Order: sequence, then C-alpha cells, then structure tokens
Amino acid sequence: MTGKQRGSENPEQRQKRIAEVVLERGSLSAQELAQIFDVSVMTVHRDLDELERQGVVRKFRGGVTAQPSGVFESNVAYRQKAMRDQKNAVAETAARYVEAGMSIMLDDATTTAAMIPFLARQTPLRVATNYLEGMRRLSQIGGIGLMALGGDYDPLHDSFLGGTCLECIESIRVDAVFVSTSAVSGRYAFHQEDRIVAVKRRMLEVAARRYLLVDHTKLGKVALHRLVPLSDFDLVIVDAGAEDDAVAALRRDGVNVEVAPS
Repeated sequence: MTGKQRGSENPEQRQKRIAEVVLERGSLSAQELAQIFDVSVMTVHRDLDELERQGVVRKFRGGVTAQPSGVFESNVAYRQKAMRDQKNAVAETAARYVEAGMSIMLDDATTTAAMIPFLARQTPLRVATNYLEGMRRLSQIGGIGLMALGGDYDPLHDSFLGGTCLECIESIRVDAVFVSTSAVSGRYAFHQEDRIVAVKRRMLEVAARRYLLVDHTKLGKVALHRLVPLSDFDLVIVDAGAEDDAVAALRRDGVNVEVAPS
C-alpha cells in the first residue's frame, strides 16, 4: 500500500484497511498508521480498540501487532502468510505418511492445511477437518471424501469449535491425525487458547497415529495452555530451519523427530 489513505473513509472501511496493513507488516506504531491513513492518532487508537475487541490485532504501548504472543494466537489471515516455505516443506513430508484408502483428520492450523495439495497424490482418502477453508479446498479434489466437523463458527480461526465440534470428533475414528500448535517447549506442546486445546486433544484421542507439524519458530516457545506431552505423538515433523541443538534435545527426551528437507 502506497501513499496516504483518505481520511474521509468511514470507520468500518478504515478499520478494514488498517487490519490489512497490520496483517501484512506484522507490527506498526500508532503514529505510522495515523500518517498512512491521514487521521489523528486518537482516531487510530479508537480503530485499534475496535480491531482488538474483534480479536484481529493486539495493542501494545504505542502500537499494534498481528504477531502471536504466549497469551494470544494470531489471526488466521496473518498465519496464512507466515513461514509459507517452511510450512510447505513440513506438510509435504507429513503427506508421505498418508496412504490411499486411509481416513485422516486435519486440525484448523495453517501448517496442516498446507498438506492439502499433496493429498491429491494419495487418493482415495477420507478426510475430516474443522477448518472451513480446508473444507473448501478438499471438496475440490477428486477421490477425497470430506467429513466436516461442525460446531460454532469462529471467524478468527476460520474454523468450527465448541461442544458440537467435540461431539463430532468423538463420533468417529481415524487412521491418523495431523495437528500443529503454536509453541513447543521441553517435553510439551502448548497453545494460547483452551478451546483450541480441547479440540486438538479430542482429535488426538480418536486417531490410531498422531503427527505434530511445526515450523522451527515454534520451538523453544511457551504459550498459556499445555496441550499434551510430545511423547503422545508418533512423530514430530519440523523444517530444516530448526537448530541442531533443539532437535537433539527433543530426541534426548525420547521424542521421535523428523526434519523436513529444505
């Protein structure tokens, strides 16, 4: 986005554009946004308050960010843009553990969603997911039987959550589940939101084999809620950006780790 935006935009239009800029750049100051949109800093703060209320961005002293923290997960629009090459490498490696005729489950993570193009090589398959965009993409692949895990729609994750989703998951069994998470530290996987943790745990319970897909930026991070021990996974797949020491530490803890080729 170049040049100043018109200050005559209505608040809803301006807030949408502010969100687009923050999601694109990651973090900005209120002063920078005021200059970009040709409005006062006070107006920017009002807009940011509304966007924070919606869960799109997180305010900090003097600015705003779309990046995750140990307490807040980032918006799905931001996560779709982050670490794309690394996620694709991890996803392609994970897809090699899928064979024709299997039933699998994918969570609502953008890393596991990166597996979808590679699944077209492994059909026929039965795939269950609670990720709406994933449903759309899977429905367009011949040979894939799609099972939608419904519930309460959450636009920030573009997925279905809540009690109905948990009941849907409980009602089936799958050969394998592929999940991701926002933080891996010591012997555990972590996530910022307990409602997301509840869905991921239930997914792990109904699968014969369990795979964790994470890019290297998740290693050594801690989020608010402990998900499960890493030993609960049959395999943890990371990208080649992971430091050798971090991978070695996981293996010393008895975690089965595979590093996806770059």
